[in-house]
Amino acid sequence: MAVTRRSILLILLLIAPLAWGLLLLYARFVPPHTFLAFTCFFALLALALTSTLTPVVYALGSRLFPRHIYQATLRHAARQAILLTLIVLFNLIMSALHSWNIYTSLAILAAAVVFEILALARK
Repeated sequence: MAVTRRSILLILLLIAPLAWGLLLLYARFVPPHTFLAFTCFFALLALALTSTLTPVVYALGSRLFPRHIYQATLRHAARQAILLTLIVLFNLIMSALHSWNIYTSLAILAAAVVFEILALARK
């Protein structure tokens, strides 16, 4: 049985609310006193953001850009969603460590842009 694009998107759309619900319950009932608590929180947040952003990025990429300029695939959408998730996570981690400022945020964003340009140039 082949896994189709539609079934992957449906699975992601089912995982997203479950991940957000788990994150809500975790944030409500687990105090953030240990390193493991922070690690689990950020892992749940990464799952929730990735499963939410992948269908959104795929839909935006397939609707906004003409096919001859940008061929939207689920793999590209997943890579871009993971990249956006990492941007958010790194900024939140820097904020949790009380090391966030606009310069670190811009450096994280610039690194993500460079990574995306290199990934697109590889094609």
